[in-house]
Amino acid sequence: MIVKIYLVRHATPDWSRTEIRYDIPPGPPLTAQGEAEAAKLGEFLRTVGIKRIYASPLERTRRTAEIAGGIVGVAPIEEETIAEWRRGESETEVAARFNGLWEKICSESGAIGPIALVTHGGPVKAMLLSLGMPSATVDEYCRKFDRGNPLPPAGVWLATGCATETPWHLALIWTPQETTAKPLQPALLTETVYV
Repeated sequence: MIVKIYLVRHATPDWSRTEIRYDIPPGPPLTAQGEAEAAKLGEFLRTVGIKRIYASPLERTRRTAEIAGGIVGVAPIEEETIAEWRRGESETEVAARFNGLWEKICSESGAIGPIALVTHGGPVKAMLLSLGMPSATVDEYCRKFDRGNPLPPAGVWLATGCATETPWHLALIWTPQETTAKPLQPALLTETVYV
């Protein structure tokens, strides 16, 4: 059973709201730019046939998922296990949280089709490592994007594979900087990694 899971980082939030903690609800809201990114994300997710969307409970992820889901025609499901990396939480703890949901998501994707997880850069990083991407490769992606994240706001990694086997095929496939809701052209793609 081949599964497709889209690991999505929330769109651009208002990081100037320093009085609001980033790691506990509600967290900072989206900016106008972030709302536009979420709409572009929705167009992209519609083109790949997303059947279900899970979202972290923080405002920036919920709102990203609501806007994108409205375009796709799928109501997001709030999921605590994909919440932001919390202060004092280790990378291992973040991965364990995420991995607890992974088996369920793989089974669902195999049965219904592609699923999107709208989460945060830290959990995406932990998931890439957990799926076997070399840490040097993950670190290289983290140097390319804001705040040490392995993808830009509203960016999308695709994980495809078989729920019961390895290797997983991992690729950064879309960013909102594209002018159309199409996957990045191969020349623009950062390297596809098989792990």
